[in-house]
Amino acid sequence: MNIFRTKSVEQSIRDTQEPEHQLRKTLGPIDLIVFGIGVIIGTGIFVLTGTAAANYSGPGIAISFMVAGVACGLAALCYAEFASSVPVAGSAYTYSYAALGEFIAWVIGWDLILEFLVGASTVSVGWSQYFVSILKSLGIFLPGVITGKAALLPGLLPGLRLDLPAAMIALVLTAILVMGVHTSSRFNLVVTIIKLSVVVFFIVFGIFFIHPANWTPFIPPAQSVAGKGVLESPFLQLILGFPPEVYGISGLITGAAIVFFAYIGFDIVATTAEETKKPQRDMPIGILGSLAICTTLYIIVSLIMTGIVSYKQLNTAAPMATTFEIIKQSWAAGLVSVGAICGLTAVVMILMLGQSRVFFAMSRDHLLPSWFAKVHPRFGTPYRISIVTGVIVATIAAFTPIGDLAELVNIGTLLAFVLVSIGVLVLRRTQPNMHRAFRTPGVPVVPILAALICLGLMLYLPLITWIRFAAWLVLGIIIYFLYGVHHSRLAREEIKEIGKDTLLEDSTATSSD
Repeated sequence: MNIFRTKSVEQSIRDTQEPEHQLRKTLGPIDLIVFGIGVIIGTGIFVLTGTAAANYSGPGIAISFMVAGVACGLAALCYAEFASSVPVAGSAYTYSYAALGEFIAWVIGWDLILEFLVGASTVSVGWSQYFVSILKSLGIFLPGVITGKAALLPGLLPGLRLDLPAAMIALVLTAILVMGVHTSSRFNLVVTIIKLSVVVFFIVFGIFFIHPANWTPFIPPAQSVAGKGVLESPFLQLILGFPPEVYGISGLITGAAIVFFAYIGFDIVATTAEETKKPQRDMPIGILGSLAICTTLYIIVSLIMTGIVSYKQLNTAAPMATTFEIIKQSWAAGLVSVGAICGLTAVVMILMLGQSRVFFAMSRDHLLPSWFAKVHPRFGTPYRISIVTGVIVATIAAFTPIGDLAELVNIGTLLAFVLVSIGVLVLRRTQPNMHRAFRTPGVPVVPILAALICLGLMLYLPLITWIRFAAWLVLGIIIYFLYGVHHSRLAREEIKEIGKDTLLEDSTATSSD
């Protein structure tokens, strides 16, 4: 039982040509850039910017975005090489299968499932909060029992809450995803244009209200945090024995680890490689283009936000709207809220799209039941797993208080980036002659730096996040050894080869007799 057996690039590409598992190629470079921007600009810029600035980085949140952007940029160069050379659904899972073996591929695939499921559920809850807020501004008040504000069964289960809007948006977007990636890309284009317009409005309008004094000090001096529990402290600080701190250099890095959630998206572009018309040319454009645009916008928005008001006033779930409310520009705050809800809509949809493609690739390899890998005869989408994904996301969003699970998404994504970066080095050595439409520059320095920086950011996440992540991985490993290792395509092919060899030996022995 060879758990580190690799699946060749040629075999991965052949699998995409099977009629029952064949996805339609409809995406071009603009579609990919829009997909990337559509999912990157969302929760990070509309939610996390304020809390990270208020609690960790101060005005230096712009530097935190730079640090996270550099980590993503280095990893994106590695993703671009893989995505253009292995244009197969599954992203980091597929790349790891080719470079690092089946077991590592399973771990990263299981990790990506966590990233996308929890990410989509978290953003759905955020969408619901903005939706309810907008309805209130219009004089429409939904009952607290269906918006998660009041217990569903106060007498029996006081802790059970139902967030119906969060579940409904997940189900509506599931229907759009089932109808086809082309339909999804058109819908994403519309909402992305709206939210980009709002972000540009925030920049152009907000620049006139900047008070440079709010940027002083740009990096607030480090402060010890009294009463912070061990589980909530950054893992690296516990290892080194440092007391918990905020602000200062440590705060900048912790802020970068938290706002990393804002960059989740360019790796999802890689999951659509199989549905791209010319992946060798278009995947690097989509991955690197969307990341460059969003990083620039993040830095500018964070500078303007902390320039308009003090960073201490931004500890809110809607920092862009709060910024305008503080300076008595309520109409602008309302406009930003509309952009936020459009932005979060696109994020939920594309996270679920990424989840369905990873699960589809794993099912096509029989590491998960192959029933999920069936493609719709009319729409050409993996409709079964798309529906299952939508139902799971809706259920989690409706009944589960997500809380700090956004950090789980971060640690999962960072691990994926580490393995993809290592995978580039391994595949350069094991398959040096493989055609690469795009080559990561500066090998081995760039992949090594990408892996080290991402690992460093992982170590700045709280200990509780590591514990939850470890529990998820243990569950995945158990499932792999109970099911995947025996049912995978490569395992069956190995069994067939062993059977052929046995028959050949028996035949040779009989002839000798």
